[in-house]
Amino acid sequence: MSEKTSGLQERARLKEFCKHPKNESSVIPLLQLVQEREGYIPAQAVRAIAQYTGVREAQVYGVATFYAQFRFQPRGKHIIRLCQGTACHVQGADSILDHLKEKLAVEEGGTTEDGLFTLEVVRCLGCCSLAPVMMIDDSTYGRLTRRAVDKILAEYRKEEK
Repeated sequence: MSEKTSGLQERARLKEFCKHPKNESSVIPLLQLVQEREGYIPAQAVRAIAQYTGVREAQVYGVATFYAQFRFQPRGKHIIRLCQGTACHVQGADSILDHLKEKLAVEEGGTTEDGLFTLEVVRCLGCCSLAPVMMIDDSTYGRLTRRAVDKILAEYRKEEK
């Protein structure tokens, strides 16, 4: 990124920040603003929020890490949500989770190296009769097996080529 591009981005960020008071009460709204725009909270945004609000950088990190809504890493293009509710658990969701982690080479909450998938575990997707269940973005997949997971992931990867 060139210095000119970086400077333009910083001026745009400052313009957005100016809509908020320069104090501690703006930390959460500014974190939300940055995450909405960037998809996550980059380190330079934490520094900018601290500088703008007069709050120590460590305090901004403290707020951001306290709330589960904030992320410090970019999310994948597709979000996989695997249900770990009671019905899914009983029907083998743990095995599906292990398989997803192996196939994607990520842990829970992680994003694949190619940026295509982020793997999340959720408590319930409300599809108990289809257990075990996962969602990828807005699509629901039920009665999962390892083989079915492989086919589903292959379709998403094929779409990217």
